[in-house]
Amino acid sequence: MSKITLGGNPINTSGELPKVGENAKAFHLTKVDLSQLTLEELKGSKVVLNIFPSVDTQVCATSVRKFNEQAAALENTKVVCVSRDLPFAQARFCGAEGIKNVIMASDYASGQFGKDYGLEIIDPPFMSLHSRVIVVIDENGKIVYTEQVPEIADEPNYEKAIAAIK
Repeated sequence: MSKITLGGNPINTSGELPKVGENAKAFHLTKVDLSQLTLEELKGSKVVLNIFPSVDTQVCATSVRKFNEQAAALENTKVVCVSRDLPFAQARFCGAEGIKNVIMASDYASGQFGKDYGLEIIDPPFMSLHSRVIVVIDENGKIVYTEQVPEIADEPNYEKAIAAIK
């Protein structure tokens, strides 16, 4: 269990993030067109998992915009933005913002991704949502970087995540 904060108030997650050097855990997420996205189909590319509570919050939206601009422009790199938002809300956000360089993926159906990666929030008021996390996976499916953002209202360290890709 990780201890993080929301507005300075302590909250907990369901477990620990996978460790650098481990194989990334398989997942099934739902894309905005309602098709499935799996880790297997991303193999061969570097992957940035930009995970957050909801695209309808300011910091979460900012992280999608920044990764859309920065990481998605890197060679052989895919950015997957993961939340428990419905795929329709993710599509609406990307359309309104003109975001085209990231893959939006929802864990709305079961929340299994959040449980498997140890980042599901288990305390109110964000219970069952995902905490703000970055996971970078190399072309072979190995985890090369993780960041559990200690305060949900803070942005992740974009520079460290981008450096892990290079």
